[in-house]
Amino acid sequence: MFENLGDRLQNAVDKIKGYGKITEDNISEVVREIRLALLEADVNYVVVKEFINKVKEKALGEEVAKSLKPGEVFVKILKDELVELLGGEKADLYTGGSPSILMMAGLQGSGKTTTAGKLALLLRKKFNKKPLLVACDVYRPAAIEQLKQVGRELNIEVYDEGAGNPVEIAKNGVKYAKEKGYNYVIIDTAGRLHIDESLMEELENINNEVKPNEILLVIDSMVGQDAINVITGFNDRLPLTGAVLTKLDGDTRGGAALSIRHLTNIPIKFIGVSEKMDGLEEFYPERMATRILGMGDIMSMLEKAESVIDQDEALKAAKKMQSGKFDLEDFLSQLNQIKKLGPLENLIKMIPGAKKMGLTDVQIDPKDMAHVEAIVLSMTPYERRHPEILKASRKQRIAKGSGRSVEEVNRLLKQFEEMKQMMKHLKNGNMKLPF
Repeated sequence: MFENLGDRLQNAVDKIKGYGKITEDNISEVVREIRLALLEADVNYVVVKEFINKVKEKALGEEVAKSLKPGEVFVKILKDELVELLGGEKADLYTGGSPSILMMAGLQGSGKTTTAGKLALLLRKKFNKKPLLVACDVYRPAAIEQLKQVGRELNIEVYDEGAGNPVEIAKNGVKYAKEKGYNYVIIDTAGRLHIDESLMEELENINNEVKPNEILLVIDSMVGQDAINVITGFNDRLPLTGAVLTKLDGDTRGGAALSIRHLTNIPIKFIGVSEKMDGLEEFYPERMATRILGMGDIMSMLEKAESVIDQDEALKAAKKMQSGKFDLEDFLSQLNQIKKLGPLENLIKMIPGAKKMGLTDVQIDPKDMAHVEAIVLSMTPYERRHPEILKASRKQRIAKGSGRSVEEVNRLLKQFEEMKQMMKHLKNGNMKLPF
């Protein structure tokens, strides 16, 4: 997401790094490039104009300390203004009710139903909540079945009454949640291809009846500038508490995200970053700003790792590595942990300076990891624990069993041995880490 915008902004900033000081003359070209980059990214014109004026005003009014370079000062101003544009502080989700009630709203096709499931999963994993999904989209064909399928996949109960009255279903769903001990209710409502009177009236009636703590508007980030009109249309009739931007992993210019908070005052609370059910992230304005400017996003990277990696397993593996007792059985276990992180290219992009190191264009073929796994799985448990016994005949059997070549088996064993030796050197202090 925001890759093209990030590239353009970084190129613009690079131009100012060679200047001895910031003047109106030498930043005019840089400011012009930033303006064009934002407009091409589909950021609202009014937002761009105000943003550029603020950046320019602060840059020209900044006294550059001798210890700092003009480029560093300018990047800080740009980052601070981007953070402010994206909402400043992170907007938290309300989780204090008993139960908390959340209503999803949005146009048809925005990803409401899938997002409801993703949100339920996140609430269970991160906030230790027991969520109940309530099916109130009684008009779209197969909408209820879609939500039930999501519920089955996540092992989360779905309350439905079939094609009944959405207001009554929502009311009964909340009552059911209280009786059964659920502490978070997520109401999936109907959408339309456009905002119309009957849709808004129904949502208003649900809101008046169950009085949700949160009303989140789900917006497809592909809609661009029209997102502002959609939010305004809903916000005029409902007390929206936040927005969820979906499909940010697609071919989107991202301008809607940079315009929403400024023009509507509705905070972005979540972003959809993949089609998988764990592909919903809390929105942090500062982290997004640093990501756009190529400064990386170490916090999100660490949180992602912590959420999927078994800490005890990782600690045990680290100790075995340092003692030199790490074997292919342990390697296979770690490989399975890494697979849970999703596409590694996405994690690499969060590393500070990844762009300048040429890492953002790295393509890691998931088939390569599958080939490695197939080779290791074709070994017996004893062979995995004692790879030193693998001679020619065993290697041929492993190659045949995994559908790979003997050369690939040899290469894997060689790389595994080199990794073990490196870890031994690190433990003994004979080698410094490359950072």
